[in-house]
Amino acid sequence: MKKYLLYLLILLLPISIKALTYPEINSKKAIIYDLTTNEVIYEKNSEDVTSIASLTKIMTTITAIENIKDLEEKVTITKEMLNQVRWDASIAGLKVGDVVTYRDLLYASILPSGADATIALAVSTSGSVNNFVKKMNAKATELGLSKTHYVNVTGLDAPTHQSSAKDVLNLLLYCLKNPLFKEIYTTKQYTLSNNLAVYSTLRSYSSNGINTSRILGSKTGFTLEAGVCISALFNSDNHDYLMVLLNAERIDNKSYNIIDALDLIKFIDENYNNITLIKKDEVVKTIKVKYGDSKTYNLKALEDVTLFLPSDYNKELLKIEYDGLDTISYKTKEKSLIGTIKYYYDNNLLKEDKIYLNEQIKFNLLTFIKDNIISIVTIFIIVIIILIVYMKICTKKKLERS
Repeated sequence: MKKYLLYLLILLLPISIKALTYPEINSKKAIIYDLTTNEVIYEKNSEDVTSIASLTKIMTTITAIENIKDLEEKVTITKEMLNQVRWDASIAGLKVGDVVTYRDLLYASILPSGADATIALAVSTSGSVNNFVKKMNAKATELGLSKTHYVNVTGLDAPTHQSSAKDVLNLLLYCLKNPLFKEIYTTKQYTLSNNLAVYSTLRSYSSNGINTSRILGSKTGFTLEAGVCISALFNSDNHDYLMVLLNAERIDNKSYNIIDALDLIKFIDENYNNITLIKKDEVVKTIKVKYGDSKTYNLKALEDVTLFLPSDYNKELLKIEYDGLDTISYKTKEKSLIGTIKYYYDNNLLKEDKIYLNEQIKFNLLTFIKDNIISIVTIFIIVIIILIVYMKICTKKKLERS
């Protein structure tokens, strides 16, 4: 159980929602997660329970992966397996008598969303679909997916077969740690060992003139109850993101799961960037100089301080903390440590610089006099008074002798 604690902790992560106004989307439930910064950047009804259609096969596939000992072991497709495939389910195209590997079935489950492949996986690894579904629900419990319950391995609508956008996201965060799952999830085309070519369901959208190249990996789904759904991996400005969109509509042959996904990707492209909060050589602190040519010494940023932020980021959340000398003088040695500067955004430490004196402070007599004029005048007056008194004493002594 210990190895899953990391993934369970994801459920407890604080959700950080930015103030940007996201575009209106058709999907009724949604969540977007920045994998690079480990934060939720957008959500809409993300914890509502709903049907998730073929996004179910994400759990089917990872459960199978974790129960398969030899990926190259052969599996014969039987009539019993295919008889359990409902007429309205999407299929990979497997036929009775086909001999394929477990690896083949895993690809056929995700890419074309093959119900024939998922049922073959369930029966061949667990003896029956029911036994396999029990393992799926056990995994959901293990991962803390409290809104999730499975009744079948395909995602077809059934009472209590349900999940939420957030649960699907957290499941994907777990699954993508598995190298084989990630390889399958991000593959667009694969040829099974029986020479059957299978393609990502994104291909059908691309054939309709929609450019889906920005989506690096995905699992789509559709049922009458769930609507059109998608989970997607994409990259924007060197940040990887996971997106889960549920319960969108298909209107006039337009699938709003894809339309919503591409609109949100475009929005993130345009509104999230690496922003330079502090520029290199920008003065971040000024300290006093005693007896030098200048009265102050500027502490400067050693390099740019940047952070990936939305375009409407709050500048007041940037804070600079200095810990070091308040005053330096000609006695301060060149290249000696002056202090440390820390840069924070929203109380998170971004960078820490140690600042060293990069030039020798020259002694300036005029500045010394100006800075100490009162003391000098006072001492001068005292000396004069002492001299006058001394001279008077000496004069008095001379008169006494005479």
